Amino acid sequence: MEKEFDIQEYMTKGVERVVKDAIKAVFKDPRESKFMMQFSLASKRATDIRRKYEKEGLHVPPFLIASITSNCNLHCAGCYSRSNHATVDAKPERQLTSQEWFDIFQEAHELGISFILLAGGEPTMRRDIIQEAGKMQDILFPVFTNGIFLDERYMNLFDECRNLIPVLSIEGDKKITDERRGQGIYDKLSANMLQMKERNLIYGISITVTRENLKEVTSMEYIQKMKKRGCKLIIYVEFVPVTDEAKELALTEEEQVYLHHMIDANRNAEDGVVIVSFPGDEKSSGGCIAAGRGFFHINSHGGAEPCPFSPYSDMNVKETSLKEAMESKLFHALQEGGILKDDHLGGCVLFEKKEMVEELLRGE
Repeated sequence: MEKEFDIQEYMTKGVERVVKDAIKAVFKDPRESKFMMQFSLASKRATDIRRKYEKEGLHVPPFLIASITSNCNLHCAGCYSRSNHATVDAKPERQLTSQEWFDIFQEAHELGISFILLAGGEPTMRRDIIQEAGKMQDILFPVFTNGIFLDERYMNLFDECRNLIPVLSIEGDKKITDERRGQGIYDKLSANMLQMKERNLIYGISITVTRENLKEVTSMEYIQKMKKRGCKLIIYVEFVPVTDEAKELALTEEEQVYLHHMIDANRNAEDGVVIVSFPGDEKSSGGCIAAGRGFFHINSHGGAEPCPFSPYSDMNVKETSLKEAMESKLFHALQEGGILKDDHLGGCVLFEKKEMVEELLRGE
């Protein structure tokens, strides 16, 4: 009989690899090395907590994505968040307060969640929340940012709170970055990189991988270029086509194989940079890891969603605990219904199968 896939063990090993790679990436910096060693111990304690809950029948994923604002100062081409109206230009209404987010972070820590990815909108527009995150030293907070608001105060905050890891969104070279994000963005990001390198801050970059930039951004030459700028983390995010016109940019199955081959090859060849892919190799993880299998998403209004690309919720953390939100009927239906294992184009099965997700949400 084929052994049942153990998602908890799979995710635990993934966390251990990321932490191990991070320690290797910063071993020449005494301050960063000290923090990463302390976080390694905290991560092991969190793993023990998750395993305890697993035995009690509650699966707690090690990752949480928190979209702390629906506002953004840019209009990037093909933005999924604007497409599903999670990011808007209007003044935000009824968004979670900094205290409400701190309470979520605190409960996440108690549940054994080790990583909380801060997203938006543009998360650095909520300095108050990021300051609260800095107090939670046992949790690592990658802050996914376009870099525009990274001023001296933010640099000082990152210097003081080493659990806050700025992750700059970039598309590759200057031409393709400015085409998607706006003129002058690449130069701003380059200036940010220089300043963070001078301060010995650990930072990363996030790259949306399309058919246009696949070969460039996965090349060892590009990785070495980023490494020389002080980058310690590269996150590859497979492009999700949010419009029919954008489908031609989504990776083919053959190109997805190439992407994961290059990621594995570069991991083996490069010790100074942590390389992560999202959503990752779904074949080896038993399908998509959203909907609470490996992570889930809290939107800026408190809705517990399967994934930022799948903005559907049947529970809100304003009205319930984070623990109860993980028992969402929608999450369980997605995990048990087979959708997460379906074949799909692009980077997200839940976005492509959104009609099926909507049916589950209605209880059909």
